[in-house]
Amino acid sequence: MKYVVVMGGVISGLGKGVTASSIGVVLKACGLRVTSIKIDPYFNADAGTISPHEHGEVFVLDDGGEADLDLGNYERFLDIKLTRDHSITAGKIHHYVYEKERRGDYLGQTVQVIPHITNEIQDWIERVAIVPVDGEVDPADVCIIELGGTIGDIESTQFIEAFSQFSYRVGAGNLCVVHVGLVPVLNVVGEQKTKPTQNSIRKLREYGLTPNIIACRCTKELERSVKEKLSLFCHVPVANIFTLCDVSNIWRVPLLLRDQKAHEAILKVLNLESVAGEPNLEEWTARADLYDTLQETVRIAMVGKYTGVSDTYLSVMKALLHACIACGRKLVVDWVPSTDLEDSTATVAPDAYNTAWSLLRGADGILVPGGFGERGVEGKILAVKYARENDVPFLGICLGMQLTAVEFARHVLKLPDANSTEFDAKTENPCVTIMPECSNEGKGGTMRRGSKRIFFKVAGSKSAKLYGSVSHIDERFRHRYQVNPNMVQLFENSGLQVVGTDKTGERVQIVEIPNHRFFVGVQFHPEFKSRPSKPSALFVGLIAASCGQLDDALQDAACNHEPQQNRRGEKRLAASDLGDGTCRSKRQVKACSNSNDTDEAQDVTTC
Repeated sequence: MKYVVVMGGVISGLGKGVTASSIGVVLKACGLRVTSIKIDPYFNADAGTISPHEHGEVFVLDDGGEADLDLGNYERFLDIKLTRDHSITAGKIHHYVYEKERRGDYLGQTVQVIPHITNEIQDWIERVAIVPVDGEVDPADVCIIELGGTIGDIESTQFIEAFSQFSYRVGAGNLCVVHVGLVPVLNVVGEQKTKPTQNSIRKLREYGLTPNIIACRCTKELERSVKEKLSLFCHVPVANIFTLCDVSNIWRVPLLLRDQKAHEAILKVLNLESVAGEPNLEEWTARADLYDTLQETVRIAMVGKYTGVSDTYLSVMKALLHACIACGRKLVVDWVPSTDLEDSTATVAPDAYNTAWSLLRGADGILVPGGFGERGVEGKILAVKYARENDVPFLGICLGMQLTAVEFARHVLKLPDANSTEFDAKTENPCVTIMPECSNEGKGGTMRRGSKRIFFKVAGSKSAKLYGSVSHIDERFRHRYQVNPNMVQLFENSGLQVVGTDKTGERVQIVEIPNHRFFVGVQFHPEFKSRPSKPSALFVGLIAASCGQLDDALQDAACNHEPQQNRRGEKRLAASDLGDGTCRSKRQVKACSNSNDTDEAQDVTTC
């Protein structure tokens, strides 16, 4: 197994996650199989209980693991499925060591950071790195490891020491250290300054690690003299110093690395030059070029309570972007704080109230994502009501779906006190109730999480058609509450159709209003499985409906669901079986026609 460790200095938020993912993309394009691990030095067991304002969204994995949002980057970039063990935290490591001490596994030793904590970190990495994540049975060739935080943070010290020891454990030619540093430009002098990166690497070397590669975050390409200066003071060859400058879209980062021959430097350090080929990134190039040429916009109102921090809804944003590429539209997101839609805001902050409603009324589509807590709930219900009454395309996710039930009960079933017991435990009309297997006694790891199977009840529903008219799908969940099964018949009798359930047929997973342009609520989180080349079906439905392409999207989904044999002998869809020109809808042609180069546009696989 070969390892690439990505760490950073100076400040957080430099883009270590995107850098690690992009390195993985380039190595995968060279013909290597890649896996990923994320290390977070905080003492939480996982990201499940951390405020979105602190670390952005909680990314949910197939096995129910609640992880840092960077694991979402890895899955989207590399098209892999990670497990909870691919997310390492200081809390997990220390808890594991403590349990071993209590069992007597250390046979009376004095348990210390060195060697017990550092050994456990190394053992965990080696154990998880060999777990296949791409559907194959053998271990990957390269494991990309991202260390969160910055060099010099006291909580990161134990991990830096572990990697220093790890370099000797795995031996020369098996570990490549990539340091992401900041090279700012001060407006006063207009000169690229190397001192921040020099200092962070000096600190790293104090811990016993010297980087093999330096990736410099900056606004424009590094000057040759700047690279030479970094090389001199950091003891890294000029050929191993790369620019990570600002680019037009995130899909250009792997192309940026490829163009600078970063893969050649990494392959040389890892002694993989003889087994890797030249990177084939045609699909990434086509996608990046197509995105940059899109002109026609689609406006989506994102109604939530964490609108001030975009990372809170990172996967939702990426899923919207994937769907927009598929529909040939440029995404414009209008962030609408749900509290600003509420009547109370009209009195205390009329400007915010008017702005929020102006954004909502001007949107082509409305999305209410998941969330927790009572703040802003009434505003979300008002957004659902507006979408339902005005035939505006709507997608409600998790809490967003639960609030569609509350809104429908209040304004269609005429039950004004209808509510979720999460917000009103004494309501006489509980539309949403806590699931029997869940409780509110503890917060961490107490929800229904991970990949679950959903069965379609209505084959002709928009949701079923968007998924290719299959009988069932697997999506990821993270919730404690559900639509009250006792109210399902009332909903259906009045026009809110339950089109997807769990295997019992009782737990509501998907609802629709059939005579609405597009009004869908789902209990699961479809954004977690969206990929650049395989956008989420429901997000495609929302975007397509928002720009008048839903019929074409439904046609595409029907055409692309051609069966082929998979490894287990089961039937599954394969667009590649359709042949050239089959089912090329007006929507696809429109997406390509937005490109400046028609010939190139015809070859774009993502449109």
